Amino acid sequence: MRVFLETERLLLRQFTDADVDDLFALYDDPEVMRYLNGGKPADRAEIEKHDLPAFLGYYERFPGYGFWAAIEKSSGTFLGWFHFRPLRGHHTDDPELGYRLNRSSWGKGYATEGSLALLEKGFTELGVQRVWAGTMAVNLGSRRVMEKIGMRHIRTYHEDFDDPIPGTAEGEVEYAITLDEWRAQALRV
Repeated sequence: MRVFLETERLLLRQFTDADVDDLFALYDDPEVMRYLNGGKPADRAEIEKHDLPAFLGYYERFPGYGFWAAIEKSSGTFLGWFHFRPLRGHHTDDPELGYRLNRSSWGKGYATEGSLALLEKGFTELGVQRVWAGTMAVNLGSRRVMEKIGMRHIRTYHEDFDDPIPGTAEGEVEYAITLDEWRAQALRV
């Protein structure tokens, strides 16, 4: 097991081919996928042939960035994943932060704990200057996590989707935190 980051309660480790079942269970939960695809059933073949290979490819292309399986340290339970990655058109010093966690782990502070640890690693070890995150405007739980970790609302915008899901009309939101903002926040703590 290749551990990328450890917090008080979490291990964030590299994905392996053996994680297909856990990813399928995560993606097949309609509540987990509510703000991503409207809660449609998962396609196991898509996870095996596209999603997991994409996760594994990040480790080689962008050292220090990628998708990380979130494991509860006390039980060894797969909770979901975090990503910390540059997107096309963005530099490695401006990565996106994201997370997708099993419903059973919601409301326990795992999203906040893992996100704070990734911010710290990015700002102190990876040369990151800004971290951003996005979600649907109606995804209040995810927006609260972004605010708890010190991100500020940057913009609300609208995209056109072929198959819009409930809440699409309210738009998407982008949040961000810069290195200077993170340092100022760290000094207050």
